[in-house]
Amino acid sequence: MNDMRVPVLVEHAPSPSAPASVARRPPPPSAAGPRIAAVRCALPPHRYAQHELTGPIGDLCLSPGADRALLHRVHASAGVRTRHLALPIERYARLGDFGRSNGAWLETGLELGEEALSGALREAGLTPADVDLLVFASITGVSAPSLDARLAGRMGLRPDVKRLPLFGLGCVAGAAGLARVHDHLRGHPEDTAVLLTVELCSLTLQRGDASRANLVAGALFGDGAAALVARGGNTDGVNTDDGGSGSGSGTVAPASGPRVVATRSHLYPGTEGLLGWEIGAAGFRVVIDAGVPDIVRGHFGRHLRAFLAEHELTVDDIGTWICHPGGPRILSAVSETLGLSEDALDRSRRSLAAVGNMSSVSVLHILEDVRARRAPEPGTWGLLLAMGPGFCSELVLLRW
Repeated sequence: MNDMRVPVLVEHAPSPSAPASVARRPPPPSAAGPRIAAVRCALPPHRYAQHELTGPIGDLCLSPGADRALLHRVHASAGVRTRHLALPIERYARLGDFGRSNGAWLETGLELGEEALSGALREAGLTPADVDLLVFASITGVSAPSLDARLAGRMGLRPDVKRLPLFGLGCVAGAAGLARVHDHLRGHPEDTAVLLTVELCSLTLQRGDASRANLVAGALFGDGAAALVARGGNTDGVNTDDGGSGSGSGTVAPASGPRVVATRSHLYPGTEGLLGWEIGAAGFRVVIDAGVPDIVRGHFGRHLRAFLAEHELTVDDIGTWICHPGGPRILSAVSETLGLSEDALDRSRRSLAAVGNMSSVSVLHILEDVRARRAPEPGTWGLLLAMGPGFCSELVLLRW
């Protein structure tokens, strides 16, 4: 495991020839970019209370007779009450090797991905043939052809659908994937784009690995999939039954979702070893450095405030926070560095308690919760944010 030292960040100074940053007034909502039309999550049927998993995960990770004090502490402090697993817990001991784990990822991932994608399209009043771009993200399994390509024929997406499979982004991929959907739709305002994330984190748990990082992962992560449908700015109120390249479903969901106004990506130099995988014969061995909350406290707030300032906004202007629930310490660090109210990140804590940290799926799970409960008032600003390997952060500014 890493030596847990927090790396010294060296911020790159702007080029002398670069123009000074000029504050930009955000465009009015009617011209602010793509609209999120639907979000749908799919969870495996194998649901467990946290205390039901502590013993079996200890059996998988620890040698017989080993001290389980650390195991019990991390399970008790993870902020997780229940989780969904890709497989029944008793099957994990029989997986054996990376090949079997990855095979389970593909089989279960296809099922959950299809469930999430078909549900989101129904919610948006669209069909698979209406999709122009499919962005797919996962960091818990690999395949070629990728899972999205396998789903395209299985679900009836058009043969000319554009696909963008992403790997390596981890927890940040829900936000980064939405940002890339935004980029595409700003250039193709007639299109419909889908972000699909599938994360079966439990299948990466390393058997016989008693490291703190592996025990933390075994206490924190859950499994699931999510799909988000977004439509370009020229599609609001447009009937798709127009003889175009889509299926002509003829139905459009009400334009009630938020618009994506702007996005921002940020890499933190010198932090590549904080978070990610060490990939070996046994598959994906997790790296979680204890210094991550310190990076958040020391640098994340400054970059977030600068992003908001470009749109003449402050932290106090954000009415809805959709923050990736990396864990209790990460949520506390975000709250402290931004000076948020006590309840600002309640949705993130509620998601963490109900389903665990589902990597890239989590921010979409929280966004689904926002839409399912009382929707924010029109004009409300929102910020969807996540952090992941790199070490990096991704910000997505929303407006209802």
